[in-house]
Amino acid sequence: MGMRRSQTAIEYLFMLAAVLLLIAIVFKVVIDTFRTLNTSVGEYVKVIREKLLENL
Repeated sequence: MGMRRSQTAIEYLFMLAAVLLLIAIVFKVVIDTFRTLNTSVGEYVKVIREKLLENL
């Protein structure tokens, strides 16, 4: 009986570890995407600003 329970606990811990790993990966991807997006928007705004100043 005790052996089965400890096996279940170990399986649960492995599942928990896998879920946490997936969450960490998703979080990293989201952060990287935001960083890239932020850079792109910054560049775009800079170009638009320069074009507006040229036209004044």
